[in-house]
Amino acid sequence: MSLLLMRGICKAFNGVPVLKNTALTVERGVVHALLGENGAGKSTLMNILTGTIPADAGEVIFDGQKLDRPTIRQTEELGIAFVHQELNLFNDLKVFENMFMCKELEGALWHLKKKEMIARSRELFDRLQVNIDPQAYVHELKTGDRQLLEISKALLFKAKLLILDEPTTALNNEEIEHLFDIVKGLKADGLSFIFISHKMPEIFSYCDNYTVFRNGEYIAEGRIADTNPEEVTKLMVGRSGAAQSFYEPRETGDTVLALDKYSGEGFHDVDLEVKRGQVVGLTGLEGCGSSELMQCLFGLSASTGGSATVNGKVLPPASVHAAMRAGIGLLAANRKENSVIPDMDILENMYLAEHTLSAGKFHIRKGEELKKYFHYKELLNLKAASPALPVVSLSGGNQQKVFIARWLNTNASVLLFDNPTQGIDVGAKAEIYKLILKLAAQGKTVLVNTLEIPELQKVADFCLVFYNGGVIKVLPHQEIEEHRIMMYSTNSAGE
Repeated sequence: MSLLLMRGICKAFNGVPVLKNTALTVERGVVHALLGENGAGKSTLMNILTGTIPADAGEVIFDGQKLDRPTIRQTEELGIAFVHQELNLFNDLKVFENMFMCKELEGALWHLKKKEMIARSRELFDRLQVNIDPQAYVHELKTGDRQLLEISKALLFKAKLLILDEPTTALNNEEIEHLFDIVKGLKADGLSFIFISHKMPEIFSYCDNYTVFRNGEYIAEGRIADTNPEEVTKLMVGRSGAAQSFYEPRETGDTVLALDKYSGEGFHDVDLEVKRGQVVGLTGLEGCGSSELMQCLFGLSASTGGSATVNGKVLPPASVHAAMRAGIGLLAANRKENSVIPDMDILENMYLAEHTLSAGKFHIRKGEELKKYFHYKELLNLKAASPALPVVSLSGGNQQKVFIARWLNTNASVLLFDNPTQGIDVGAKAEIYKLILKLAAQGKTVLVNTLEIPELQKVADFCLVFYNGGVIKVLPHQEIEEHRIMMYSTNSAGE
């Protein structure tokens, strides 16, 4: 008997259907990939399963029990746990306090049994081979350990089904391997997983079965061993995405960005010359220094040596405003923490940077801003019903377009894209690749930092491979290849 059966699930918001007679079946002891573009209905279905929102119609059966209108408490007691992409942790509390949040162990006169909670947390960490101190504060933990803490919270109370939503987005390669070693061990103990991800290599390395949604509808299901990334991509987007050709050489102009022995926190002695209209890739293992270089160029940290010249002028250190005035824009990694202003609408999020530069103006002319908004909406193929909607109402890919428009609105000539396709779906990624090349063809200089080598193959004219804070190799477009880059990024190339 299957662990989970969801059949005929329907859901509409304000009369707009988002789930149309969908279905999902998860077997015991498997990792089941739930696939689809942003907006396909995956999160809505998971919210119905965990009792966050009710379904309009359909049937949910978990571990042989029919759930008429599942509630959050009921699904938790049955053993369903949802580890969200945005971790639900209290940074200013200790690890064990997060582990037992709302489920504290109490003794006489309601005193907390702290020693017992610490001991039980440590026992679980030891069993999972997780090196986390139960008495450490959460803000002291690395990102990978915070992810493992969320999973441990679920296991502490005997979860049978773990829903992992983009669990590896902010993890480095070593942390990803550790996470999936734990998943394999738990799977062997009979636990089941629903794995939501846009990363095909992980899906095909670690998942057993899959279900594909598109536009709120069930499309297909099957065994991962019986399909391939090209076929799955076609099911997700309704067309072949993997075979698309992106990269095109183009005319370039004068040097726009020049680095001479440029050094800062996390990187050192970077030499680089980038011309107008070029796309440069930066890559390496997590923490290699490439992201730190971008942050320093944008003035978020101080340079410690060498020089950076933008459009012929030396860039002052540690000044975001100076970087913006010099024509630099940064599309930061982790947009939810570093780009989204959730209390502002789409239009306000777009014009925020330009009005920081023109702070001397007394008034914001709404008509002029709307004119620019509709220009960028068409240029970037932004899918938004109204500029007055909250920016958080958009999909991840469309949010990224708003933040790209934020920097185009400042007339930035150097665009620093740090992990630009993080957490967005296959179709939206393709649009971002095309957009990068389109901006380069219009004369923008673009630096793209990513750990995903296929992205660099699609857009980069050449690629800098970082190792331990330094550039270990520069590869022209035709030599950008996954195995070769991995050899250099681990210093195993033997040159």
